Amino acid sequence: MTDASVPTTRIRGYGEGTTDVVLSVDEVEQAADELARAGPGVDVLDALCTGEPLVAIDGLVAGYGRMEILHGVDLRVGRGQSLCLIGPNGAGKSTVLHSIHGFTRIMAGSIHVDGRDVTRLPPHRKLASAHVAYVLQDNSVFPGMTVEENLLMGGYLLPTHAAARRAAERVFERYPRLADRRRQRAGVLSGGERRLLEIARALIMDPAVLLIDEPSIGLEPRYIDMVFDILGDLQRRDGRTIVMVEQNARKGIEFADLCYVLVAGCVALAGRGRDLLDDPEVGRLFLGG
Repeated sequence: MTDASVPTTRIRGYGEGTTDVVLSVDEVEQAADELARAGPGVDVLDALCTGEPLVAIDGLVAGYGRMEILHGVDLRVGRGQSLCLIGPNGAGKSTVLHSIHGFTRIMAGSIHVDGRDVTRLPPHRKLASAHVAYVLQDNSVFPGMTVEENLLMGGYLLPTHAAARRAAERVFERYPRLADRRRQRAGVLSGGERRLLEIARALIMDPAVLLIDEPSIGLEPRYIDMVFDILGDLQRRDGRTIVMVEQNARKGIEFADLCYVLVAGCVALAGRGRDLLDDPEVGRLFLGG
């Protein structure tokens, strides 16, 4: 029997069954805060990183205007590794991506990419010279433009239009599905094809680091695996480093080499994806049981 004062909620997720959750919101918040207070040290993060970190964050305090969202975040991810950030809404996951790409106000701390301090670089210089590309969470396809025109928009920082066209042709060679639709308006694409176009547009500048905000958001289940297969190919075949936020926490953890759990603007847990997937505390608080 459960206490009538504690709501029992049945959660239905991504075809992986159901579970009865008998934790109140306050209990989850308290347990998460306890995890945050015992967060991992930099030595733990260094040990999880393969080789020298390609992306390194130290003591990052950041937010928007006067609002501080991140409170001393450390992060390490190696060349060719993937990292997934999970945690409750408002934990600061997307703010980490925004900070790496230059969308936030940095109040303290540092961000290095390939050993270079990029903490205060604006987004266009992060893309052009630090080779960091960002795939937005929201639908960023221009529906009235063709697929080819959308791709060319990704090369606006290249020195010439011819260089942008050459880059677009390389992308079309890799993704025939887009090449077949190059003259069509992007607005007629399926949800999965639009997400592919957004990722492909980020590749025009040949980035070493891909920041992906909610790759599965708004997609039908049949397209989610396709998108993660594309990201896996970019990591394994090209050696690109991927840092993502994913609403489907189980899917993100299964995909990524590393996983950080963020709570209230701090890193509460960090580990290899497969290890955190088996962690009962992570399952209880963030995976629905």
